[in-house]
Amino acid sequence: MDMEQRIARLEAESAIRQLVARYCFSIDDRRADDIAALFAEDAVVCSADGVMNATGIEAIMTQYEGRFAVLGAGAHYMHDVQIDFIDANHATGMVSGHAELERNKTMMVTALRYHDEYRRTDAGWRFARRQINFLYYVDVADYPGIMLHRDRNRAYATPKPADFPEALPGWLQG
Repeated sequence: MDMEQRIARLEAESAIRQLVARYCFSIDDRRADDIAALFAEDAVVCSADGVMNATGIEAIMTQYEGRFAVLGAGAHYMHDVQIDFIDANHATGMVSGHAELERNKTMMVTALRYHDEYRRTDAGWRFARRQINFLYYVDVADYPGIMLHRDRNRAYATPKPADFPEALPGWLQG
């Protein structure tokens, strides 16, 4: 890459990192217009457990309204952001993080990963696809020792297996 291409790549990476940060603050603050502006028109927001699955901004926003109905105050914290460029207008990424939140009147914590696809649009970089994966989602009272259990997604009435790491190829080989 020449210098101009390298600078363009750094600017794109910075814009994608800003997109990830805006997502957290917009979700936590429940700024619907700001949330909607983060996504490409045909974007998909889904979860590995299949509970979430929406395509298009209107469906995505309806999905978030449903989530907000059971969620109280909360804060999302993103840690590592890995961005891999496909070309100048497309990239994939994985974002690790955790959230502290109230869900159905219970204080919960979750560790998660987002598997993302990003697309440069006329309005800038946007999410083309965002899939959430849970390492755990648990009542804070159950946090000690949670990693000793496979059914670590306890956001719902019936606990579900965690989305990772046990289902990952490297773990399945061992």
